[in-house]
Amino acid sequence: MRLFRHFTDLPEDARGAVVALGNFDGLHRGHRIVIGTAADIAQATGKPLAVLTFEPHPRSLFRPGDAPFRLTPFRIKARHIENVGVDLLFVIHFDKAFSQWTAERFIDEVLVKGLAASHVVAGYDFVFGHKRGGDVGMLYQSARGAGFGVTEVKPAADASGGVFSSTRVRDLLTSGDPRAAAAVLGRSWELEGRVEHGDQRGRTIGFPTANLELGEYLRPRYGVYAVRAGVDLGAQTVWTDGVANLGRRPTVGGLKELLEVHLFDFADDLYGKHLRVQMIDFIRPERKFESFDALKQQILMDAEEARRLLSAGS
Repeated sequence: MRLFRHFTDLPEDARGAVVALGNFDGLHRGHRIVIGTAADIAQATGKPLAVLTFEPHPRSLFRPGDAPFRLTPFRIKARHIENVGVDLLFVIHFDKAFSQWTAERFIDEVLVKGLAASHVVAGYDFVFGHKRGGDVGMLYQSARGAGFGVTEVKPAADASGGVFSSTRVRDLLTSGDPRAAAAVLGRSWELEGRVEHGDQRGRTIGFPTANLELGEYLRPRYGVYAVRAGVDLGAQTVWTDGVANLGRRPTVGGLKELLEVHLFDFADDLYGKHLRVQMIDFIRPERKFESFDALKQQILMDAEEARRLLSAGS
C-alpha cells in the first residue's frame, strides 16, 4: 500500500482511483463493507483501490476537552486498511484551516483536481465540509458535472439489528464487554505500544507485568481482563495468553493510568519491546484491596479465570 499525506501533484498512477471516504476509526465490519464495495468497483473497472481519511480525527479538533476516544490511532488504522488490500491511502491533515473548507471546495480541489477520482464510495452517514455542509446527496449532485461515479453504502447490522458503528464499539468497551465489541469489529479490539519500566511490584509476587501507557486510546472499563498479547520479536510476532489490569492500581496508591499485562509461561525480557494486547474477556472491575497480600490472592484467582476463559474461547 502506498501512503500519501497530500492530495496535490500526485503521480499519474495514483490518480483516477476508486476512493472510499471516511474516518474509519476502528475499521469495523461496516467500514469494511464500504471499502469492500469500493474494491468491487475498482476490480470491475480496472482502477486502483484507495481510501481517503483524515488525521487527526476531526473530533479532536472540534472537542479538544473530550477524554481519549480513538479505537485505532493512525498507525494502527493504516495497518488495518493495508490488511484489507487497499492500494492507496490518502491522509488529509485535518486542522482549523481545512475545517473551514466548504463541501464544494473539498469536492473540487480534493476529489476532482487532486485525486481525479473515478468513483467515490461512502457510508450513508458520511458528512464533510464546513459545518458538515456536504453529504452523499451532494456527492451525487456534483458527480453529474465532475465526471465521477458515486455509491452510497446503506447501514449494515448484525443479527440482533445492532448497526455496525464506532460509537457502538466504544460503548461496549466502556461498559466492559470486549467480546461484544469484537463481534462488531470482526476481530478482538487491541491496544499496542512500547513496554515501559514500572515499579516492579509484580515481580515480588511472581507476576511480572509489561506496562503500556494508554496515550490517545479509548479507556475501556477499568478492571481485569483475559488477554492475548503479541510480542514483536522482529521477524515475527509471538502470541501468548495472559491477564491484564487496566486502571490506576488503587491498592498501591497508583495515580497514573496503565495497562499492566502478565503473560503466562513467558520468561523473556520485554522492556522496550513492542506489544500488541487483544482484550478478550472482562473478569472483574478494578478495586482497592485491604492489603497487598489480599491483592496477591486475587491476582492468583484472576489468572486462573483468565486461563479458563481463554481456553473456553479458543
